[in-house]
Amino acid sequence: MSHRKPLWGWLTAEAVSLTGTRVSMVAIPWFVLTTTGSATQTGLVAFAEMAPYVVVKALSGPVVDRIGARAVSITADLASMLAVGVIPLLAGLDLLNFPLLLVLVAVAGTLRGPSDGAKHALVPSIVEASGVTMERATGLGGAVERLASTAGAAFAGLLVAAIGPIQALIVDAVSFGIAATVLAATAPRRAAAPDVDDPESYFARLRQGWDFLRRDKVLVGIVAMVATTNLLDAAYAAVLVPVWAQESGGGATAIGLLFAVFSGAAVLGSVVAASVAERLPRYWTYVIAFTLGGAPRFLVLALGVPLAGVLGVALVGDFAVGFINPILGAVIYERIPAHLVGRVTSLQNSLCWAGIPFGGIIGGAAVTGFGLTPALLAIGACYFLATMLPALQPQWREMDQKGHGGVVARTKVTP
Repeated sequence: MSHRKPLWGWLTAEAVSLTGTRVSMVAIPWFVLTTTGSATQTGLVAFAEMAPYVVVKALSGPVVDRIGARAVSITADLASMLAVGVIPLLAGLDLLNFPLLLVLVAVAGTLRGPSDGAKHALVPSIVEASGVTMERATGLGGAVERLASTAGAAFAGLLVAAIGPIQALIVDAVSFGIAATVLAATAPRRAAAPDVDDPESYFARLRQGWDFLRRDKVLVGIVAMVATTNLLDAAYAAVLVPVWAQESGGGATAIGLLFAVFSGAAVLGSVVAASVAERLPRYWTYVIAFTLGGAPRFLVLALGVPLAGVLGVALVGDFAVGFINPILGAVIYERIPAHLVGRVTSLQNSLCWAGIPFGGIIGGAAVTGFGLTPALLAIGACYFLATMLPALQPQWREMDQKGHGGVVARTKVTP
């Protein structure tokens, strides 16, 4: 099992870091909503984190390719530990106000951008060093993401109810330090090799990544779809669910339960997908998964379905959604040449996240202007269209063409 050490180390670092991040996803919006009573300010704090996250992540690709994904990830995680840790410290000293919170959240987002981009760029090296298929690695990565969401969301709901949202951010700060330590001990050293032979300037290398991305119609379609659904998911998580929990009387505990069930079901789906996804038709798996796991979760909240029914829909829908990450992840990495992985994946991921800063603002404006139920119905309808319309385009059938000239086609792996 020693040859699998890079894989298990990467998965562990992801689990720890994502668990802490999920704590902040519950803690910060709930803190702002309960202290200000404003859905708009709740959306603004999400914007303050995600806007710099997206911009810096998009620009970090050439740095990742030149310096190395391992070094960038470790350095950014250590800096994130300090940035997030300042928030509970200032709150304890009674020095934290809303404008200062926005600044600190923006700093944390700025550091998370290159950290997450570098972790994505590590995947091909992890796959090669560990000797697994790309579907299995991305499937396990998806399972870990969902498992971290389960632990983080459930723990956050209980922790926020017990000691308050600001104190819960200590967990997020500590998680960054642990993730950096684990990667330093397990990530393959060759993943850190600088691209010293590349004579091109920073902007020329950035342009190379952009030119490759925009010419691949499948990747462009995936980016457009994921960017839209991420925007709508941000509105759902940052505003719609907290307002629903407040109006229904469920409180922070209901938020934690809902996100935990969503994530727990997707863990099971991702684990199953990691074993069988390489044998499934990718296109039809995508269509079925998003039909079950997309719009229905907005609809049940809009209809005022009791918590048990909401959790039931979450259970079925997110089991199906667990199959999405292994499929899309494998398609993306298969299509990108190894020397462009850092640049293309950073651009692709940042574009996918580009709408997230506006998700909270849109959700807050929709609830303020029209009320919770109309906002849920409208955003749910947009989600359905965003996931189903791209699938009607002929080029999406290329998803079933495995090993499309990219990383996997030139990397020897074993099941």
